[in-house]
Amino acid sequence: MRRYFVASLLSAVIISLLFFPIPVTSQTTFKATDPGVRPRLRGDTTPGNPLPGLTAAQLALFAAGQAEFAAAEAITDGLGPRMNLDSCGGCHAQPVLGGSSPPVNPQVAFATDHGMDNILPSFIDRSGRGPVREARFVKNADGSPDGGVHSLFTIQGYSPDANGCILRQPDFPTAVTNRNVIFRIPTPVFGAGLIEQIPDSTLLANQASNASVKRTLGIRGRTNIVLSGSAVSGQLNHNGNDGTAARFGWKAQNKSLLLFSGEAYNVEMGITNDLFQTERDETPGCQFATTPNDTVNANALTAIEEFTVFMRFLAPPTPSLNVPGGSTSIGKGKLLFSSVGCDQCHTPKLMTGNSTIAALRNKPAYLYSDVLIHDMGPGLADGITQGQAGPSEFRTAPLWGLGQRIFFLHDGRTADLVEAIEEHQSGSSRNNNASEANAVISRFNNLLESDKQNLLNFLRSL
Repeated sequence: MRRYFVASLLSAVIISLLFFPIPVTSQTTFKATDPGVRPRLRGDTTPGNPLPGLTAAQLALFAAGQAEFAAAEAITDGLGPRMNLDSCGGCHAQPVLGGSSPPVNPQVAFATDHGMDNILPSFIDRSGRGPVREARFVKNADGSPDGGVHSLFTIQGYSPDANGCILRQPDFPTAVTNRNVIFRIPTPVFGAGLIEQIPDSTLLANQASNASVKRTLGIRGRTNIVLSGSAVSGQLNHNGNDGTAARFGWKAQNKSLLLFSGEAYNVEMGITNDLFQTERDETPGCQFATTPNDTVNANALTAIEEFTVFMRFLAPPTPSLNVPGGSTSIGKGKLLFSSVGCDQCHTPKLMTGNSTIAALRNKPAYLYSDVLIHDMGPGLADGITQGQAGPSEFRTAPLWGLGQRIFFLHDGRTADLVEAIEEHQSGSSRNNNASEANAVISRFNNLLESDKQNLLNFLRSL
C-alpha cells in the first residue's frame, strides 16, 4: 500500500511539473544595460576646471570668460530679434558649465520670459524635460536646400524693451507635418582648446593609419571641406578659408573656437559681432541695439573672445577608474572597445602641436575621436549639408565626458547608451548607403552580454 502511495505521489508531482512548471528566477538571462549618468563623486572637481599649467593672467582670463559664458543676455545687449536662448551656459550645463544639454530644458521657461508670447513648438517637451534643441529646416518652400537654423523664439512681447516689435515664429507645425525639420543638441566644449591645437598633419596621419583594418570594416572618414561661397581649395579635404581642416560642431563645420563662438552668439542668441555683423532678421520694428552688438573695445575683450578663452582653457573631463562596475570591468571594456573596432573612429589619443600657450603645447588629448566626418547611413542622416559634410555625414563625437552626458546623438533622440550605439548601424552596401559603423556594430552585437556590459561600463567611465 505504501509503495502504491509513493508511486502515485511521484506521478502527481511529474504531472504538476509538466503542466504547472515552477518559475526558475535564478536562471533569468542577463541583459547588458546602460549604467546611466555617472554621479559626481566626493572630491571630483572635474569637469569644469581650467587646464593645469595656466599662468595667473590666463587663469584670470578663464574666470572672466567663464562668467560671460554663464551670463544671460538682454535686448539692450542685442538679444534677438530671433533666438533659441539667452545664454551659452543655459545650453551647455550638464554636468557643469561647458557641458551638454541639462535634464531640464531652459527653453521652456524662456519662451515666455519678460512677457514674450512665444508658443512652444511640439518638439519641445512642455514638462521641461530636455534636451535643449536647435531646429533646422531641410528644404525651402520651393524645394531647394535650406539647412539653416530657424530660431525657436522671437522678442515679440518682451516688455518694455521690445515694445512695437511684431515678429512671428517660424511655421514649425507645417515643418513638422512635412518632416522638414531636424534637430541639434549642444555639444560639450570640455577640452576644446586641446582639439583646436591638434595639427592637421596629425589628423591626416591618423586618417591614413590602420588602412587595411579600416578597409575591412568599411571605415573611411575625411576632414570636412568648408568652402566659402565658390572658393576652390588646393586639396579636396581642405576648407576654402585657409586650406586647413575644420573640426568643431556636429559636422566639423567650424574651423576655430572663435568662429564657433561668433556663430553661436549670432545664430543662437541673435547677437551680432565682429565675425557676424548683420542681423539675421532685419525687421525694422524689432531693432533695439546698434549693429554689430558686440564689438572690439580698447579696454576689454569682446564677448566672443571671452567665450573663446573660456573654452580654450577649459580642461577635459577626468575619467573614473572604478565607476561604474569596478576597475576590472572597465579595464576589460577598454580592451573590447579596441578589439571590436570602435577605436578606428573614436581614436583614444591625439597629440597637440607647438602652441604658444604652454598648457596646450605638445599635450596628449584623450578625446576618443579622429575629428573626421564619416557617413553614418540613412538612420542618422539629417538631410543637411555643411561645408562638404553631406546629409548623412557627421564628425566622430569625442567621447571624453560621455559618462556624465544625458542625451546622445546629434538630435538627442535617446538617453540610452545602448540605443545610441545601435543607431550607428543602418543602410547596406547593396543599396550603397551603408553606415561606416555597420561592421563594428555587428561585432558589438555578437559580444556576450557580460562583455557588452564591460564595454558600456568603460564608456560611462569616461
